[in-house]
Amino acid sequence: MEGSAKVSSILVYPIKSCRGISVSQAPLTPTGFRWDRQWILVNNKGRAYTQRNESKLALVQVELPNEAFSDGWEPTKSSYMGKINIPASRNEDFDIVVIASVHGLVFVFASFLKSIRAPGMDVLKISLSRPRDVTDGVSVWEWSGSALDEGAEAANWFTNYIGKSSRLVRFDAASQTRPVDPAYARGHKVMFSDHYPFMLLSQESLDALNKLLKEPVPINRFRPNFVVEGCGPFSEDLWTEVRISKFTFQGVKLCSRSKIPTINQDTGIAGSEPNDTLMKFRSDKVLLPNRKQQGKVYFGQNLVCKDNLTEGKGNIVKVGDPVFVLRKISSAAEAAA
Repeated sequence: MEGSAKVSSILVYPIKSCRGISVSQAPLTPTGFRWDRQWILVNNKGRAYTQRNESKLALVQVELPNEAFSDGWEPTKSSYMGKINIPASRNEDFDIVVIASVHGLVFVFASFLKSIRAPGMDVLKISLSRPRDVTDGVSVWEWSGSALDEGAEAANWFTNYIGKSSRLVRFDAASQTRPVDPAYARGHKVMFSDHYPFMLLSQESLDALNKLLKEPVPINRFRPNFVVEGCGPFSEDLWTEVRISKFTFQGVKLCSRSKIPTINQDTGIAGSEPNDTLMKFRSDKVLLPNRKQQGKVYFGQNLVCKDNLTEGKGNIVKVGDPVFVLRKISSAAEAAA
């Protein structure tokens, strides 16, 4: 059992394709971290918006109260005053002070225009309480079903921002199930994540990529849930079973990459990197030469948790938790992908 790596960052993305939240700890659930990809934006046909077709979503910042990531925390009716720093450009920050319910999400439209001023920003508050309305015909990739509708105010806010008819909906875990591909992880499920509950990436892999790029890219291009450090570059390719703190995770599939890593998360503008460089040394042609070529690139490892995560306390992982490799393969050519 190898044990030198540790968790260096934990990231949660409440609204699919919007900005993530870096937290010091997070509760585990069978579908991923609590609050991760519970919400999604859909068009008037119920189809999901993501950064693939609406890169402006990269600029929507979501804030949850710190307590939301505590062990056993449930929303209350109390309120708080929060301060949000809005990155208006690479070199400028603007502050905005807002009053928000502690049981609500705060959405902030963070424009990349230098003329933006915080007092003119729109602020949207969404209660974490279960919505009453239901929207049918919501579809994400191969899945379709119903979802909880967050109402007209949220719909108008996002419609005005995107410039297209939009509704904000929440996964209805009480009535819906979205299973992962049974060929890789039978019996597991997600909410609005692309395919699997967790994605892990090592800092060393990012560092190795950045050495090949003219302009280094930050970790937010890849939207991981776990960032680990203290291992070799691309070690996670080989991990088929790891223990993080007291929890056991199965590495089920190398993470194939869409165009999202090419989108600058500070501006919403897409380029060609890092995907062009990844294609040179992280493509299926390079990593999986004996398999059918599909023109994919891989960066990171998808995970499911093997433990029975029942509701209640005790299912917390923290930054700094050790990562033990329990099982691994000998080369990436053997990896599921």
